[in-house]
Amino acid sequence: MNYDILIDVSVCEKRLAIVEDGEAIEIQIERPFPERLVGNIYRGIVNTVLPGMQAAFVDIGMDKNAFLYAGDVVSRLDFEQDHMESETDILKDFRIETVLKAGQEIAVQVIKEPMGTKGPRVTTNISLPGRYVVLLQNSEHIGVSRRISDEDERLRLKELAKANLPKGFGLIMRTVAEGLSEEEMKHELVLLKRLSDAVEKKMKAAKVAPCIHKDSDLVERAIRDILTDDVARVIINDVNEYERILEFAETVAPEMKHKIQLYNKSYNLFEFYGVSAALDSIRERKVWLKSGGYLVIDKTEALTVIDVNTGKFTGSHSLEETVFKTNMEAAKEIPYQLRLRDIGGIIVVDFIDMKTDENQAEVLDLLKQEIRRDKTKATVIGMTGLGLIEITRKKVKQEVNTFLGADCLYCGGTGKITSPYVVVRRVEADLERLLGLNKHTQIPATPGPAGQQKVKVELHPSIAAVINARGCELGTVIKRHFAREIEFSSNSLLGYEEIRVRFLDEE
Repeated sequence: MNYDILIDVSVCEKRLAIVEDGEAIEIQIERPFPERLVGNIYRGIVNTVLPGMQAAFVDIGMDKNAFLYAGDVVSRLDFEQDHMESETDILKDFRIETVLKAGQEIAVQVIKEPMGTKGPRVTTNISLPGRYVVLLQNSEHIGVSRRISDEDERLRLKELAKANLPKGFGLIMRTVAEGLSEEEMKHELVLLKRLSDAVEKKMKAAKVAPCIHKDSDLVERAIRDILTDDVARVIINDVNEYERILEFAETVAPEMKHKIQLYNKSYNLFEFYGVSAALDSIRERKVWLKSGGYLVIDKTEALTVIDVNTGKFTGSHSLEETVFKTNMEAAKEIPYQLRLRDIGGIIVVDFIDMKTDENQAEVLDLLKQEIRRDKTKATVIGMTGLGLIEITRKKVKQEVNTFLGADCLYCGGTGKITSPYVVVRRVEADLERLLGLNKHTQIPATPGPAGQQKVKVELHPSIAAVINARGCELGTVIKRHFAREIEFSSNSLLGYEEIRVRFLDEE
């Protein structure tokens, strides 16, 4: 399968899209503010150690302290190897307070971006990624990507690593290392060892809380991490970035330079290749299936919920067949949406109820098959007692949707705003305060004397429209209730729930 990598460079951001058969399957966005933190290395200072949580907070110079879990302090081992102890067993007798103290200076690397109210997550296990290998500073472990399935090749790569790995370091072979020659490995290890030495030198000289190493930006990571034999072209629309990645590719992947092309058409790059439509769809919570069914994707603080509905699809034979076809189509679409939107964490899917076990198994098998195509680690856990499917997907950075939208100023991201009638009730309360009334005050049944001061109430246009609407007579009812001349006026400068109530001197 061949892919195209499209890189759209603008003043305020860089966007990357992976396109397969004319359809965007993955989108990444990076902006200078706030800058990307994952991969950066800091000289931090331990702020607080929490034995009860087996974690610590580390000051790395950010607004929020970084979170350091005990499992990211111990040496990273390949816990999935059969001959190794499980991570739970290794951490069972480990106490974070025995190795970390408040005020202690340590080197940490960011492994997860800040999200919501949480600061970045960090580890003391420093790793330096290259194109073929990841060099581990605090471990002598040698691992091979699980995506390399050939056992003979896995063994060859391990032996190659043992013969060339610098003493005191560990190494993980990346997927692209399949077929790697010894000369290529030596070349990359020299570059990574040189980088490691530079990091160590900066670490010793640096003061607390500066960034001593920044990971590559979006453009360079595309060449280092994504550009493989499966990629047909890398198309970029900025001449300066084009020249820069050619130079970078010369160092890390010279055999791939011919795939890098400069896009020089006047038409927008993402629009020309149909990526803009995919970007727009990411903001929609409803995703239509080709049959007429649809998905509803909702994000909560704890997890993402996906609901499957038949929608306009009515089928032709039976209800079970209609439901089964809708669920099968959803089982293909859901993994695609997870990757396109870069949804991580816990995902719960509510497929439409099916009567037969065979249909349930077939839908679940298809979902697992499609999930395996995702380069980000994702696992289908199984079905709950309520018939919901649980999925976990590794979460490292903000979802794409966070770059494309912002919380509504009125609803705060809930999708609901205060009812206009709730605001009108607050108008009544403000009038009671202004006029010195309370629930026990007798309001005259008829308007007061002509010389009585008038009252002006200024409101957001949408609230004023409700009060002054013809046929509603809400404003008339309020005036009659307070036995007072009241003017309800529209003020577009006011917020939706903002109210201004004051006396007007009679002219």
